[in-house]
Amino acid sequence: MTAAAPRSAAARPAATLPAAALLATTRPAAIRPAATRSAVGRSAARPATAPPAATLPAAAFTAADRHLLLRLLRIPTAGPLETAPDQPRPRIHQAQLAYADAARRLGFAVLHHAAPDRAVAGRADVPLAVRAAAATDPAFLAEQPNLVLRLGPPLPRAATVMFNVHLDTVAGRQPVRFDGARFHGRGAIDAKGPAVALLAGVRAARAAEPAVGTDLGVLIQAVSGEEGGAMGTTGTRPLVEAGHVGALNVFCEPTGLRYLPRATAAATARVSVTGHGAVDDHPERGHNATVLLGFLAQHLAAALSRPAADGRTCVAGLHTGLRHNRVYGSGELLLNLAYGCADTGRRLERALEAALASGLSAFADRFGALPEFARTAADAARVTALEWLKRGLPTLANADPGMEAVLAAAGIARWPDDEPAFTCDAIWLGGVPDTFTVVLGPGDLAANNAHADGEFADLTDLEQFARAVARILADLARTRRTDRTP
Repeated sequence: MTAAAPRSAAARPAATLPAAALLATTRPAAIRPAATRSAVGRSAARPATAPPAATLPAAAFTAADRHLLLRLLRIPTAGPLETAPDQPRPRIHQAQLAYADAARRLGFAVLHHAAPDRAVAGRADVPLAVRAAAATDPAFLAEQPNLVLRLGPPLPRAATVMFNVHLDTVAGRQPVRFDGARFHGRGAIDAKGPAVALLAGVRAARAAEPAVGTDLGVLIQAVSGEEGGAMGTTGTRPLVEAGHVGALNVFCEPTGLRYLPRATAAATARVSVTGHGAVDDHPERGHNATVLLGFLAQHLAAALSRPAADGRTCVAGLHTGLRHNRVYGSGELLLNLAYGCADTGRRLERALEAALASGLSAFADRFGALPEFARTAADAARVTALEWLKRGLPTLANADPGMEAVLAAAGIARWPDDEPAFTCDAIWLGGVPDTFTVVLGPGDLAANNAHADGEFADLTDLEQFARAVARILADLARTRRTDRTP
C-alpha cells in the first residue's frame, strides 16, 4: 500500500450528507442548521449519543471464530501477481467457500460468487500487469472470484451498510498458529483476521439489536485482486459498479481502529533503456544503461521531490544486470507517484515526463565529451522510453458530519488529517452518490508485519474491531427501528 502526503482539514470536500436516511434522527444539531432536511426528505432532529455501557454488544471470539481464522490462514491465497509461476496456485475460491459457510450460520445469503468478467480486465486504466496476465493466462481471472453476502431482504442503499474485506494476500507462506493471544500467519492482519472479526461483530450486533438484518441490511464483499498491484480493478470495482454498496461503506484494513475517510492512488512509471551492450574491454562500443539510468534516477529524484502538497514520488527499483565484466545496454527504472486527488495525479505525470526530457538533455551535455560514454550520450533520447504501468486511478476523499458523529459515538476516533493516508480498494467508492466510505480495521500494517515475515494479529485487537462493528450496526439499526415506531 502506498502512502500519500497529508491532507489538511481545510482541503477536505464539503459534506454532502449522503447517509441521512440511514442515520434518520441521529444527526447532531451542533453541526447542522435548524430544521435541516436529509437527502431523502426526512428531518434530522436529535443528537447521536453513545449507548450505555451495559447495552454495548459483546463481541468475543468463539471457538468457531478461532477455528475459521486458522483454517483461512492455512489456505494459500496469494494472488497470481504475487507468486512465481512454479509456486502453488491460489485457492481463493476455497477460502471464500469457508467464509460463506460461516456467514450462513449468521443468516447471510450468497448474493454473488463468480470470477470477474474478462472485459473488466481489458480497460485502459487497468494496470498493465493485470491486462497482460488476463490476456495470456486463462486461469488468471478464474482463480480470483469475488463473493458478495447479504444479511436480510433486499433493502435500498440508504438502509444498507457494506463491509469490504479481501481474502487474497501477499506472497510468503508462514507457519500458522494461535498461542492463546496472538494469531500468526500470512493474512492474519491483512486481511483474514479482520474478515473473521467482522462476522463476530455482526453476530454481536444481531444479538443486541434485532433490527440488524431487518430494518438495516448488511452487505459483505469478500474480494480478490487487492494485492499484487491489481488495485481492486477486477475485484472491488466491478462489485461497486454492480451496485453492491451501502450508504455507509467500511473497508476493513489496518488503521489502528481509527476511521480514515480518504484513500490515495498511485501511478507507476517504467523508464527503460533498450540499447546495445558491450564487453568490458571496449565499453565505448555499447550503450551503458547502468550509467544512464543511474543518472536519470538522481535527476528525477531531485526534480520530483515534494512536487505537490498531496503528492509523493518514490524512485524505486533500478536494474540492468548482475555481472562485473560487461556493459549492459538495457535496463529499467521504476517510479511510483502517489497522489491524493486526480488533479495531482495528472500534474505528477506531466512533471515526470518533463523531468525525464530535461534529464536526458543534461546527460548528453555531461557525458557527450567522455569517450566511454559518447555513444550513450548521443543516443540517450532514442534508446530511452517511458511506459506507464498504471495511471488514471481514482482517489477517495469524502465527509459526512452525521455519519462521522455515529462513528464517534461508537468510540471510534478519526484518522488525523495531518497523517498520510494509503492506497486500498476504497478508491472505487470515490464519487459514488449517496455514500460515505471509510477505511477501518484493527492493527497497523507496519507494526503487524502485514507485508513482511512474522505477520500476526492480536486477539484483543480483533475483538475490539468486532465490538466497533457491532456498535456501528446496532446503533444505526436501533435508530431506524425507533424512527419507524409511531
